[in-house]
This record gives sequence, structure tokens and C-alpha cells, in this order.
Amino acid sequence: MGNRYKNYDIKQELRKLFYALAMVLMLVAADVAVASATSEDEAAAEHILDNQPDADDENRTTINDPGTAQTPDDLAQLNIANSLTITLDNGNGELNGTLRILLVLTAIAVLPILLVTITSFTRILIVLHFTRQALNTQSAPPNQVLIAISLFLTFFIMQPVFTQVYTEAIVPYDAGEIGFEEAYDTAIAPLRTFMFEQTQMKDIDVFMQISNTAWDGESMEQVPTSVLIPGFIVSELRTAFIIGFIIYIPFIVIDMVVASVLMSMGMMMLPPTTISMPFKILLFVLADGWNLVIVNLVRTFY
Repeated sequence: MGNRYKNYDIKQELRKLFYALAMVLMLVAADVAVASATSEDEAAAEHILDNQPDADDENRTTINDPGTAQTPDDLAQLNIANSLTITLDNGNGELNGTLRILLVLTAIAVLPILLVTITSFTRILIVLHFTRQALNTQSAPPNQVLIAISLFLTFFIMQPVFTQVYTEAIVPYDAGEIGFEEAYDTAIAPLRTFMFEQTQMKDIDVFMQISNTAWDGESMEQVPTSVLIPGFIVSELRTAFIIGFIIYIPFIVIDMVVASVLMSMGMMMLPPTTISMPFKILLFVLADGWNLVIVNLVRTFY
């Protein structure tokens, strides 16, 4: 028994020794391979540097030596590196197709934020949401329908503004008649006018005070766009909630009447909202509610 255990231990030690030697040999081989590759790379680099064409060689790929440009025209003629140059006919031409795609994709990414913040979309969507909640129809109409209605009403209300921006800013800029800064000022002007007319003065005054900006309380030219946009958003939220409260009133009356009738009949365990919902829908249909809500909501912007 003792000899058997001793032989087993010797085999284990020999196996460990063999593994250790194999690891050492692998490390040595890897070190030799890295050193050989490094020396070959250095030799190749020296060969390339030694075979560089001289200044007068016809096979050289550079027109002038690096650092010899004295004017922008000289710099434009250097071909010592890869570069991207966008030329609009000296500032008076149409945009390149690739650049157009880049600008369109950028505009698409920013468009949802602009749609919510500087248009009539916020007020319309909130009022339609309050209308659905007042009817107590849960998900009818669904959110997709409410958003679609809000988008088309927004385009209808903002159409004069968008048309003015397109004709006075985008078309001249695309034709190269005006620069980018002038196009921006021309495009933002009708949007600022729309927001200023829909914003209450107290909202603008609050943000003007926060930003420590002087203002006479009436002139739109003294209000920066960074102040006008948050003031417009706050004013839109207030207006939308006021309209929503007014829409809620007749439906609350129906709930109160139905609840009183159920209590007088001893049906206290029956939810009043379950019984009142058909009466709400009936009242809304008879009064042509969607026409009243949407038409009068659109008129609030005129």
C-alpha cells in the first residue's frame, strides 16, 4: 500500500513539472516572435524613409512640402492629407446632395422637440385628453388618434407661419441670396410673433426677471427667444388646463345627478360612473361635442 501511494505522488509531480516546462517554452516562443516582428517593422519603416522621393522627383505625391503654404489658396492646393471641402459657389449656390441629406436628418431629429415647444400642439393635445377623460371612455379615442388629430390641427393653425418661413427664409437661403444668420433671423421672426401673441405677459415677465433682463413689459424685440419659449410653454399649459376644466363641468353635473338618483333608489353599491357614461356620450353626441371642442379650440389661436 505504501509503495502504491508513493508511485502516485511521483507521477503527479512529474506531470506538474512537464506543464511548467511547456509554459516556459510557450512564453519564450512568443517573446521571440514579437521581437522578430518588431525588427521586421523597423526595417520596413527605414526602407520606406530611405526611398522617399526628393523635392525634384517626378514620382512624389505632394505638390509642396508641409508648412510651405502662405495663403488660403496655397493651402487648398496641398494634397498631403485627406480633407473634405464644401463649396457653395463662393457662398452663392445650392447645397450639395449629401449635405442636404445630413441637414434633413438633423432636422428630423430636432423636429419633435420643436413641434411640442413652439407650436399649438401642446394645447390641442391636452384639451383632447381632458375631453376623453371627462367622457370616461378610457381609451376611446386611442392615443394614436388624439395625436394624429393634434398634428393635423397644428399644421392647419401653423400653416401661415410655416408658409412665411419657407418663402422668406428657406427659399432665399437655398438660392444663395441670403446667408445662414439672416435666414435664421428671418425664419424665427414669424414663430416669435406667433408665440408672443399666445403668451401672457406675466409669464414672460417672470422669466425676464429670472434671467435679469431689462424689459419694458410690452416690446417683443426686447424678449430673447430663450425667454419667450419657456414663457410660451407655461402659458399654453395654463390655457389648456383652463379649457379642460370648462369641458369637465357639464360631465361632473351628470355624475352628480346620477349619483343622487342611485342613492335615492338605494343602489349605493352600484358605481355612478358606470351608469353616467352612456348619458355623457348621449349628451356629447346630441350637442355635437367634437365640433364644439375642436372648432372653438382652433378659434382660441385667432
